[in-house]
Amino acid sequence: MELENSIVQMRKGVLDYCVLSLLSKDDLYASDIIKKLKESELIIVEGTLYPLLNKLKNNNLLTYRWEESTQGPPRKYYRLTPEGELLLTKLDESWTELVSTIESIKNNPVKLKLPEAGFIEEAEAKNLPEKQQ
Repeated sequence: MELENSIVQMRKGVLDYCVLSLLSKDDLYASDIIKKLKESELIIVEGTLYPLLNKLKNNNLLTYRWEESTQGPPRKYYRLTPEGELLLTKLDESWTELVSTIESIKNNPVKLKLPEAGFIEEAEAKNLPEKQQ
């Protein structure tokens, strides 16, 4: 159960970034966004996407336009605002740094040298109460 929760939290954490990245390439209809995320194996449902799109719109990171459809009612196509483009640029930089940091941690774990049993570092000895020194 803990694994599933961790995976869900990681995916939630990058969802804004993924949606902004998709919209940087093309104006998209909500169903197109869901389809592209599913194709990338980032499964999302409409009940998650629409509140996210509204949040991004309310934060002036994206806007939309209505376009007539031959298959039913008009469709709302989303696109990035200049503020959204700027945020995406900063998220790209942050993502690159984060991935690099994680790879560094995975590939070069820090190994602590522990003092030998019974040995107390000088700095540690200064912090001990009087009778233990």
